[in-house]
Amino acid sequence: MDDEKYFSKPLVLDETSESSNPELPAFLSRPEDAPVYHGFVLVEETKTDGWCFGAITAFEDPEGCKGGDGFVVAPDGARAGLVWEVGAQEMEEVLSPDEGRWGVYAVWFPRAVKNTADLVFNFRHVLPELKKKYEEMKSRERRKYWFVSFRD
Repeated sequence: MDDEKYFSKPLVLDETSESSNPELPAFLSRPEDAPVYHGFVLVEETKTDGWCFGAITAFEDPEGCKGGDGFVVAPDGARAGLVWEVGAQEMEEVLSPDEGRWGVYAVWFPRAVKNTADLVFNFRHVLPELKKKYEEMKSRERRKYWFVSFRD
């Protein structure tokens, strides 16, 4: 991602998500069993092959939104964070996988987002890279588990 000046964007909150504390939005007070990114909106129109884009920041802009934050949900429910902007670079790891997600990745969309249709187009453009990365992570976890099981 470029070191340009970034301006804050409105958050896209799922007002129906349960919060552990009624005084706080759900993403700040997740229930104990809730997944990471709980409280943000899944953009149902992006569903493709069981994968779905979740929006953290607002993406619809008549002028064309050129960057934002989101997440991806794999068919098995596993999640990863996404930092996106318009460009043509390779996906990069921003944060390594941790207990709640299979990482955070910088991805580049081919065009600015004016509406949900643009978001769908862009998500489907980066989805093959995300699928590949997810399979790599799963394969690494299987090898790690096999090695630990074999040693014991």
